[in-house]
Amino acid sequence: MLPRVRFAPSPTGYLHVGGARTALFNWLYARSTGGTFILRIEDTDAERSSSDMVTGILDGLRWLGLDWDEGPEVGGPHTPYFQSQRLDRYTRAVTQLLESGRAYRCYCTSERLRTEREAAEQRGEAWQYDRACLGLTDDERKTRDAAGAPAAVRFLVREGHTSFDDAVKGRIEFDTAHIEDFVILRSDGLPTYHLSVVVDDVDMQITDVIRGDDHISNTPKHVLLFEAFKAPAPRFAHVPLILGQDKKRLSKRHGATSVMEYARLGYLPDAMVNFLALLGWAPGDDREVMSREEMVASFSLERISGGNAVFNTEKLDWMNAQYLARMPLTELASRVLPLIADVGLADSPIVRDQDTFIRLLELLRPRAKRLPDFVEQARPLLTSSVTYEDAALEKSFSSADMPSHLAALTAALATTSPFDESHVEAAVRGTAAERGIKAGSLIHGVRVGLTGRTASPGLFEMMALLGREETIARLNALLTFLAARK
Repeated sequence: MLPRVRFAPSPTGYLHVGGARTALFNWLYARSTGGTFILRIEDTDAERSSSDMVTGILDGLRWLGLDWDEGPEVGGPHTPYFQSQRLDRYTRAVTQLLESGRAYRCYCTSERLRTEREAAEQRGEAWQYDRACLGLTDDERKTRDAAGAPAAVRFLVREGHTSFDDAVKGRIEFDTAHIEDFVILRSDGLPTYHLSVVVDDVDMQITDVIRGDDHISNTPKHVLLFEAFKAPAPRFAHVPLILGQDKKRLSKRHGATSVMEYARLGYLPDAMVNFLALLGWAPGDDREVMSREEMVASFSLERISGGNAVFNTEKLDWMNAQYLARMPLTELASRVLPLIADVGLADSPIVRDQDTFIRLLELLRPRAKRLPDFVEQARPLLTSSVTYEDAALEKSFSSADMPSHLAALTAALATTSPFDESHVEAAVRGTAAERGIKAGSLIHGVRVGLTGRTASPGLFEMMALLGREETIARLNALLTFLAARK
């Protein structure tokens, strides 16, 4: 049987980075083995789940390009793929366990359980359920049921040990004496995570469960449930958690955690997928930038690291810059243009002329890490007037002679022909030499005139892009501004 894996998020929040990495590992495993990738929504927590969150999860997976073979909006042989629509199935599963003696009804109130737990804590002991309801007679149960006493259902944990072979962690064994008779059906009739996830995995014939290693403590309970249902347990692979750079579990305090927030910040989905894949997995060589096809070809569960992975935003920026550098310029233009339009700069002559716009993007690309960087770098070149930063003026025009040097350059540029990169560079350097100043000083002054800033793309390429008329107009505007300040 070919592998069948599932990603089963709870729609109590949008798709976050950790969930996306888990989904990606499942997707890569399915695609590398010719298996099936199933999306299942665990929405039995009605108070916290919402349709908006479901939509957000689907949008996040689509943005990452992680298509599912069975699940919402796709269907499949094991529909429905929403747990809230499978409650009858869980009820039947509970009845099966009750009839086989592997589960029993528990009438203990929350107050009693809390009192027992607090008493154990005061004694310095670890508390687990004392099986107070296990010994009830049939008549005692009937009496409680007739009186309408709320009842949960607990799984009867057998004595001995339980174990499983983890594809990442190796063999893991638990003494069942340390596992209490856990609740599988709440008194309100809703299943717990332990029951629903196992029933679904059995019904959907899941062969491999790839999930975060924070679930390791849950797995022995699940193995016992598979055993009680007389179903083979899937192979487990518990992948390392993702930590912030402070080595604490990744959370909002570390920055964005929602996948779609990274989309809004201007990261490319292919770069995000590549970055996430390397959080806990390696292809077996020194490769870092890989296509999806290369990742699929190299992926295996055995190459997942057992240690926690650190989410490094600087590394993500570097990865995104690599993808921006490799992107065809026409595709890059289609992604940047809407952002240019959003800030009201799409009417610039540079933007309206496709060839010139492409040259601009090519000029800006070496300094761009995210898509909005193109807008920020391009802004001074696309506006009709330049705003001069105080720091730029102080740095480049501390000398009283600089305006006269700039005026001399404008005269030289008026006759520079052709007005291309090499000739404008010659004009700038020639003017500096004639006037006995360093070329760098004049270059800095020109940069302020064209952009108002101390940093910009390559100056000579920028001058050629703006053209003679616009370059001279901007330099004259700076000279007028400087004269008015005196």
